[in-house]
Amino acid sequence: MKLRREERDGRTSLLTKNLVPGNKTYNEDLLIRDGVEFRTWDPFRSKLAAAILKGLPDDLIREGDKVLYLGTSTGTTPSHVSDIVGESGLVVGVEFAPRVAREFVENVARKRKNVIPYVADARDPSSYSLTKCDVVYCDIAQQDQTEIAILNCRRLLKKGGRLLLIVKARSIDVIREPKDVFREESRKLEAAGFHVSQMIELSPFDKDHALIYATY
Repeated sequence: MKLRREERDGRTSLLTKNLVPGNKTYNEDLLIRDGVEFRTWDPFRSKLAAAILKGLPDDLIREGDKVLYLGTSTGTTPSHVSDIVGESGLVVGVEFAPRVAREFVENVARKRKNVIPYVADARDPSSYSLTKCDVVYCDIAQQDQTEIAILNCRRLLKKGGRLLLIVKARSIDVIREPKDVFREESRKLEAAGFHVSQMIELSPFDKDHALIYATY
């Protein structure tokens, strides 16, 4: 089991099986369960963890999956995705900002054999080498974040593959109600041929953010 839930202090906590025992990516705790090392997964630092705690199915990213991760930042969530896909899977991480990308390379990619980093603009998928993937995860705080996700899915996501799109409402429109922004981005996906299965607002973990799960 790569992902497990525990009840701790009256709350549900997420843990991922550590692919690199003894190694931490951020300030997470390392815990031994049934003789195996797990890492705590902080929903206040990871939108994916927040979404899972708020009802996203646990199995949308699976052992052996190939994941295209757009907007890795310093690598908190990608490190847990790396744990979940395991040695037989692959995480291709794309980050545009060079300073942030350096931290991602040092903290995550150099220590995990199933992670390949690219310092690249996600608006140009031809700049990173990848065959068709099982999952596209997009967390890019840009006004055209949904269009960037669609562009990458059309080029690199398998038919029937899964898109997990983080929508930051304030990056798209600072005036409109976030719920209206989330609905509009969802409609863009449907107009592009996606089937939207779920939209989860991430408060109280992340204000004015939602995760949209869709299949292509």
